[in-house]
Amino acid sequence: MSYLEIKSLSSFYGKAEALSNVSLSVEKGEIIAIVGANGAGKSTLLDSIMGMVKQKGTISFDDKTISGKSTSHIVKQGIGYAPERFSLFPYMSVKDNLLVGAFTAREKTKDNLAQVYSLFPRLAERETQETATQSGGERQMVSLGRALMSSPKLLLVDEPTIGLAPKVCNEIAVSLRRMRDDFGLTVVITEQNANFAMTLAERIYVLEAGKMQIEGTVEELKSDNRLIEAYFGT
Repeated sequence: MSYLEIKSLSSFYGKAEALSNVSLSVEKGEIIAIVGANGAGKSTLLDSIMGMVKQKGTISFDDKTISGKSTSHIVKQGIGYAPERFSLFPYMSVKDNLLVGAFTAREKTKDNLAQVYSLFPRLAERETQETATQSGGERQMVSLGRALMSSPKLLLVDEPTIGLAPKVCNEIAVSLRRMRDDFGLTVVITEQNANFAMTLAERIYVLEAGKMQIEGTVEELKSDNRLIEAYFGT
């Protein structure tokens, strides 16, 4: 069984089906990307892994079934989540926002905070600054750092580059690689930016209208016109 394995997942908002029969697998130590246009179901897929959406199907992580479990239980199993648009507390400081993420790993707060500051030295310099006054790139760093404060083994990151300048996107990519290479995390990102996804991930899944259309390694998909067709919806 893969480290993260999703089989025949369908997810619902009320009676509306947002995902239909989605399956994917992630091996330990991988960085994979889920690519799709706005509204394809990428955020819903990550929300489903976290137990935040009504669903059918099976989700397993580290040889344990997590589908049907509460979000707090899933976090305690070792899955961290940095959602799109950050979901930060705007009038709290950087440090206080980070500490919110430490709730399930309070005994490791000091070490995890040091790890976050080693990844993002800018946050250490500005730990007393309110996040409402930060740039989009800095807020993304806080969001990633807060997810790391729970001591995850698997990190889910929703749209890490949305609205960010190319230079900042590169900084985020470097940080995500370090999370895998230096700290042993497995990383799953969602992206509209297919070029960014292909420079970072080893494998890519393409979602369109709630259904998985394509999957493969970056090398395989570089020569597959279906990636462009699915991504642009043409």
